[in-house]
Amino acid sequence: MNEALPTRLELLHFARRVVVQQARASLAQLDAWIAAEERREAERRTGEAQRPPPPEWLVERGIGAGSPPTRIHRGGCHMAQGVRVKAISQEQAKRALYADVELACPHCNPDTELRVIPG
Repeated sequence: MNEALPTRLELLHFARRVVVQQARASLAQLDAWIAAEERREAERRTGEAQRPPPPEWLVERGIGAGSPPTRIHRGGCHMAQGVRVKAISQEQAKRALYADVELACPHCNPDTELRVIPG
């Protein structure tokens, strides 16, 4: 049972094979991460390209079913957020503002854009 111990050179070759194997595995994992990130980025760009444009005008309603409008906003107004906001046409926005100019949002000023002047 006299097994020969590996030589220093054999140990170095073995160590090199282990390092190469680990490097290949690490590169494969890194390549998989890169591919996944590239897919996510492509999906994000596709989603942005397919997203419908934001509405030009929004109506914000009060709390409760059937409550009257509380504000009219331009489409990109930072104050128009939440579930009580709904897209409306330009004509609907004008009619709502003519009926009650107090509905105009003081942040985005839809009355100025629509040329609705308080009477």
